[in-house]
Amino acid sequence: MTPQDTNAPIAADLFGELYLSEASKPEKAHARLYGMVVVSIAALAASWLSEHYGMPIIVLGLLMGLALNFMNSDQRIHPGLDFAGTNCLRLGIVILGTQVTFAQFHALGIVSFVGLLLTMACVVTAGIATARAYSRPVPEGVLAGGATAICGASAALALYGVIGKDRVSQAQFTLTLVTISGASAVAMSFYPLLAGALQLTDQQAGFLIGASIHDVAQAIGGGYAYSQNAGEIATIVKLSRVALLAPLVAVAGLMLARRASPGTRLKARCACPGSSGRFSGWSA
Repeated sequence: MTPQDTNAPIAADLFGELYLSEASKPEKAHARLYGMVVVSIAALAASWLSEHYGMPIIVLGLLMGLALNFMNSDQRIHPGLDFAGTNCLRLGIVILGTQVTFAQFHALGIVSFVGLLLTMACVVTAGIATARAYSRPVPEGVLAGGATAICGASAALALYGVIGKDRVSQAQFTLTLVTISGASAVAMSFYPLLAGALQLTDQQAGFLIGASIHDVAQAIGGGYAYSQNAGEIATIVKLSRVALLAPLVAVAGLMLARRASPGTRLKARCACPGSSGRFSGWSA
């Protein structure tokens, strides 16, 4: 969708998709018809080929999309493609999520969950260490490391709301978003191939893909591109990462607050409005 106000605030959801909060009027239902027909034909063809030739349906869906790329020049199908790529995709992920039971979470094991926590902690630490090594502000390392560890663009925007533009410039924030989104797209294509080359089991491949790819849809798609069981494991691991977004934002906020200078905290707590810039005498 194309917002009319290009200065509208940018936001994101847990699927890693960026959008502008002040959007234009939604497209009418009939305007989406052409695009939805094309998507439906491609999905049915991919499903039929998967059933008859045993290839992963996600891979066949990507191949069908590439084969039909020439139709992108027809502007009539764009509303339907946008609707299928956002609303329908989210609905499909929700349906997949309803198939994940507490028994499957339990079957994943406490060792795997602890390993996931340690992996995320290492990623955040690596982001901070890299920022220090290149003489960059620590908040930039927190932003890059936290976004990589959790869910890409959504985590970056949540962390940026805590960090603030006074610590990280908008240019650096945009560069972080672009880099993370590109890395996630590359990982979705190559990680299933890497897991196959290493001859990983379905559980190992699912954990690798779910713990490393940022975007929710791409992580799930990469898992199901390897196998059905790997897709289920990748979904569980990825949802576990997303659930840790709120704790990470809280920890980042506390850490950045402690790094604030004493003079800044004193001024924030003691400045009294209407006192011509003088402190009101409150204790620090």
